[in-house]
Amino acid sequence: MDAKVLDILVVDDQPGVRQLINVLGREEGHRMHMATNGQEAVEAAGAIQPDLVFMDVRMPVMDGLEALPLIREINPKAVVIMMTAYTGDATSRVVLENRADAVMTKPFDLENVRAMIRKVAFTRPGWELASGCAG
Repeated sequence: MDAKVLDILVVDDQPGVRQLINVLGREEGHRMHMATNGQEAVEAAGAIQPDLVFMDVRMPVMDGLEALPLIREINPKAVVIMMTAYTGDATSRVVLENRADAVMTKPFDLENVRAMIRKVAFTRPGWELASGCAG
């Protein structure tokens, strides 16, 4: 089975995080889209209908938890992986209760991110969490 070319939306207020995931996605042959906050993410989700979203929890203007349900309304089939530097079971529980597919703790392992992208590209629909993510 061939991998699907994905539209991947990366949402983070830190340019380095956006750039890192951008490079990984492009190396895998996917179309990459960037946003710096939740408001931009919601607008981008409506325009591009992303297959996969990597979104930070804490951002200015609109945070990831505010943007997540709006993105779900726009595109309920998107796989949404929330990213956070704030570790702990409480954070993961709140993120997953808000209908994220997975939680990725920063700093993250590059191979884990690459594996998640490949998993979505090869197995969509019926995506299952990659190892190394809370879910």
